[in-house]
Amino acid sequence: MPFVGIGFHILLALFCAVHVVRNGQQLYWLIILFSFPLLGSLVYLFVIVLPHSRLERSARRVVRSAARAMDPGRELREAHAAFEETPTAQNQMRLAAALLDAGEATQAAERYQACLQGPFAKDLDIRLGAARAFLEAGNPGKAWEHVQSMRAEQPTFRAEAVALLAARSLAALGQDSAARAEFESASERFGSVEVWAEYAIWALKTGDQATADPLLARIDKVSAKWNQLTRQLNEPVMRRLRAARKPG
Repeated sequence: MPFVGIGFHILLALFCAVHVVRNGQQLYWLIILFSFPLLGSLVYLFVIVLPHSRLERSARRVVRSAARAMDPGRELREAHAAFEETPTAQNQMRLAAALLDAGEATQAAERYQACLQGPFAKDLDIRLGAARAFLEAGNPGKAWEHVQSMRAEQPTFRAEAVALLAARSLAALGQDSAARAEFESASERFGSVEVWAEYAIWALKTGDQATADPLLARIDKVSAKWNQLTRQLNEPVMRRLRAARKPG
């Protein structure tokens, strides 16, 4: 039994080390991982891996949705107050995210862009937020620039989210062939309802019913089994899909 424990520690450290190398993390993590196999691995998981996992992002989305339902303007008010009191880069990032959640995409894009001028110029999470904000603000060209930058910096970073931003940006730029290729690739790689829904929305807007129909059938089959929480998590994209499905 002691050998099983030791083996697990080593395997966990190796898993984290591979994550360090593949995701371009600071190499000092390798020293920590192999100097303190169990403790270093646990710290790495909680500090680096979990905050960027789909489970963690889903949990944050649920919390934000619940908070907005109880007090829709609270986070934006608090983010404004925090930035006015202490105008740090972190508070500006928080304000940018709050503005984007509140539908103020143009202001959010300006805030994200300001964050990218300083020491966080290469922060991929900020760049991802900027890409989303510019796309929502009607500036797909700028969103596409951020997508290309993220892929050049770290090809594996938030691959599904970046792929969808790439496809939607290209579609908004009128580059339908490139957009289709991005949607097809994302559908094959990730196979999520969000990908299918975004692909179907694009297909419906372009009048491509032959592409839209099997995607819609797949979405309807999967979504019929959702519980309330899953429906809440997917409501934003499903709302857009319902609007796209309406005739005329």
